[in-house]
Amino acid sequence: MMKLEGALFPWRFRLVLGLLGVMVAAICWRIIDLQIVDRAFLKGQGDARSVRHIPIPAHRGLITDRNGEPLAVSTPVTTLWANAKEMQLAKEKWPALAAALGQDPKALSERLEAQANKEFIYLVRGLTPEQGQSVLDLKVPGVYGIEEFRRFYPAGEVTAHMVGFTDIDDHGREGVELAYDEWLAGVPGKRQVIKDRRGRLIKDVQVTKNAKAGKPLALSIDLRLQYLANRELRNAIIENGAKAGSLVIMDVKTGEILAMVNQPTYNPNNRRNLQPAMMRNRAMIDVFEPGSTMKAISMSAAIESGRWKPTDTVEVYPGTLQIGKYTIKDVSKSEGPVLDLTGILINSSNVGMSKIAFDIGGETIFRLAQKVGLGQDTGLGFPGERVGNLPNYREWRKAETATLSYGYGISVTAIQLVHAFSALANNGRLAPLTLIKTDKAPQTTQVLPETVAKTMQTMLQQVIEAPRGVFRAQVPAYHVGGKSGTARKTSVGTKGYAENSYRSLFAGFGPMSDPRYAIVVVIDEPSKAGYFGGLVSAPVFSKVMSGTLRLMNITPDNLPPVQQANATPAVPLKANGGRG
Repeated sequence: MMKLEGALFPWRFRLVLGLLGVMVAAICWRIIDLQIVDRAFLKGQGDARSVRHIPIPAHRGLITDRNGEPLAVSTPVTTLWANAKEMQLAKEKWPALAAALGQDPKALSERLEAQANKEFIYLVRGLTPEQGQSVLDLKVPGVYGIEEFRRFYPAGEVTAHMVGFTDIDDHGREGVELAYDEWLAGVPGKRQVIKDRRGRLIKDVQVTKNAKAGKPLALSIDLRLQYLANRELRNAIIENGAKAGSLVIMDVKTGEILAMVNQPTYNPNNRRNLQPAMMRNRAMIDVFEPGSTMKAISMSAAIESGRWKPTDTVEVYPGTLQIGKYTIKDVSKSEGPVLDLTGILINSSNVGMSKIAFDIGGETIFRLAQKVGLGQDTGLGFPGERVGNLPNYREWRKAETATLSYGYGISVTAIQLVHAFSALANNGRLAPLTLIKTDKAPQTTQVLPETVAKTMQTMLQQVIEAPRGVFRAQVPAYHVGGKSGTARKTSVGTKGYAENSYRSLFAGFGPMSDPRYAIVVVIDEPSKAGYFGGLVSAPVFSKVMSGTLRLMNITPDNLPPVQQANATPAVPLKANGGRG
């Protein structure tokens, strides 16, 4: 019967055979095409399922002080991660893993069970390479390691506010680390590896892109001065029972910030119990009324106007001045009913300064304050830096003119105040501020005539050295100049000033033979033995300026005259080198 059907329809049989032959030929051709002609396709598909590119972490740039001392360095660390799916196959090894990680076995088990469907979870980050390898040596299925870098800060809390810190992913989050993050951050590389379907590493093939390390950054600060300033400020905060404080040292010739410290501070290497208030770089963020330190700027404006000279006098008796309902008072009794301009600064007379301000006008003081940088952007680009407030009025009434002249109704930062005093110290020339070390002389701006600046230098020297001057600010073996200030703090949430709440200030520079360094000290809310700037902040200025001039090898300009040698022969020393 089959034979009969085959004989009746032979073309069907041949058609089926032909189709089968074509299919076999097509399959053979496809095999030849994929294996010989178009190999790249299969290779690409295979690579897509097994070849992976893992990042090579980049070394973050080194931050140093001006002398090359490290302030922020990157150290290699190991991060351990897990494929929770894969780990479910080896639950018996979880207790050993927990012990190696220093974690609670029950907590680790609950975490792995809860995330059983995830193929990537962090176990722990920032282990030392030795610690990480000891865990990997347990060969727990699903546990892998990643090489990363972690930032370490050798100076700790001393440079915390300026240098800042990075987060766990090594990105800048505060201070210079944030401001120069793009400069410091390197470019990660890539490494090609082969992994199986479970994600296990089979072969390290090659480095396809080398990691590019971040660029180093040399700051303007001198770590020696930073330690000095931090120690003296901390001691002053403790001795005076103060709430907080700031201190800035500046090179008036180059505009470089040589030291910037704040209290309270924090340790950037251990931020577990960090409180937000400790992170405030108060020297750049906290604004305040400069109080009587502003009189140095106002007096400069008066002398520059040509209407006043140092020998001119002003009647300050009886120590009060009525302006409508507002009464201006001198805090301390002056040495007489009439004071010359230097006497007004020495006695810190609000009445005398106000009368001079009425004569020259508030606009004159405003213009000079603006030129020396008060209430202006410093150009430092520091994260969170405040500009402050320098008010201007269409019509300068007596009340606004008087308050501006002695430092109220205006808000500045410590960095702005030291910048303003640097112009007086640098013969009227203002250098742009910088946090980066500079090796060439900057372009300075003449904001005050040189003759006026030198006159103010002489007057501010007398503010410290005169019999009624701020003797606590004197520096042994050196002539220095400066002005103290005391400012009441404004009340938070209400208008007016808080009761018994003050800032003690001192701003000065030296040595007077060739002024080089300007220093500003701000002590917030001292609560022991007074609050006046000449009592609280002036001693800090003295100690820090003394240490600065000696560390920077500045020749003394106020040594006592050498006594004539006594002709009496010296007592001979014993053989052991000591006296009997």
